[in-house]
Amino acid sequence: MGEVVQAGDPPGGDSGDQVTATAATITVTSEVEDGLWLSSELAEPSMFVNKLTVARSYAGLNLGGRLLDWAGDRAYRAGAAWLRLDAWTTNEQLQRYYLRHGFEHVRTVTDGGAVNGGPRVSGWLAQRPAREDWGHHLLDLTPTPPSIEVV
Repeated sequence: MGEVVQAGDPPGGDSGDQVTATAATITVTSEVEDGLWLSSELAEPSMFVNKLTVARSYAGLNLGGRLLDWAGDRAYRAGAAWLRLDAWTTNEQLQRYYLRHGFEHVRTVTDGGAVNGGPRVSGWLAQRPAREDWGHHLLDLTPTPPSIEVV
């Protein structure tokens, strides 16, 4: 994706400076952590959001919301029915953020361990339908997503 954030001067510079910084990032994948989603849910074509992060200096510009819309559009173009995610079970502010962006809470998983061998902390599961959406106004320079294969 490529876009210049146009909301006045970029943080850390004035209009004459060349500023290079990461404003936000997201990972969208068809791979999922074991133990979170039921086999019946995994039988439905889905893509999963991982690592959505927005730099604090860019907070309030709806970059996270636009990236979620981009992810939903990408999932739709890959043939997914759902855009799904998991979040920390203790981060209620983040959970409310996802709910405001159209996700519905599915359930909270507390059993099992994390992929790093520690205790499970990220088990608040949510989803929203994947849908075509060009309202994010992000220029997508990534390759066309491959079609989802349901296992």
